[in-house]
This record gives sequence, structure tokens and C-alpha cells, in this order.
Amino acid sequence: MNRRSGGLTVGSENVFADLGLPDAETHHLKAQLVSEIVRAARARKLTQTGLGKAIGVSQPEVSRMYHGHFREYSVERLMNFLTALDREIEIVIRPRPPAGRKRRIAVKAVAA
Repeated sequence: MNRRSGGLTVGSENVFADLGLPDAETHHLKAQLVSEIVRAARARKLTQTGLGKAIGVSQPEVSRMYHGHFREYSVERLMNFLTALDREIEIVIRPRPPAGRKRRIAVKAVAA
């Protein structure tokens, strides 16, 4: 966590790191991917059952994912869910700016 502002602590981009959880970068990346899965499902007006059929999981698994329980899924599997929803995934690797920014893995969604 960074600084205090008016009695509040201002956090970073990664709530998992702010909470001191292990493997915070991976959890943050998975949360971003799940957010995109939810966005894609809403765009297609899919119910949880419909989403489950589209990505090959049960409705209860979709419900757990919607409620933040996605630890059991690998990043690769979450990306496969997105491709099943007609989303393309592009991985871009570039040098970090020398200004000392912390290492970061991020998901950037592009509007269609």
C-alpha cells in the first residue's frame, strides 16, 4: 500500500499484493482474465448455464468463478475460455522503462 489520503490508505493496482498474499501477480492476472470472461459473456447475453456450455464447465463452476473463486484455474485455461468466447489473446513483451516501475503483468482489453 502506498500512502494515506484523508484517513484512507491508497493501494496499488494489485489488491492481492496490497493484502500481502503470496503469488499476488498471478492472482491479479487471473482476476483480470475472469473480468474479461464476464464482460464477453454479458456481451453475448449468456446466462451462467450458457457460459458454462460455451467454455466447457458446469454452471456451478461458472458461479464460483463469478464470485471470485478461480484459484483452481490456470492462466492458460482462463485464456482458453476467452478464445472459446471468440476473443483473441495477444501477448506482448517489451523492456521495462528504466524509471524503476515495478515488474507488471497486465491485461488490456480492446473494444471491438
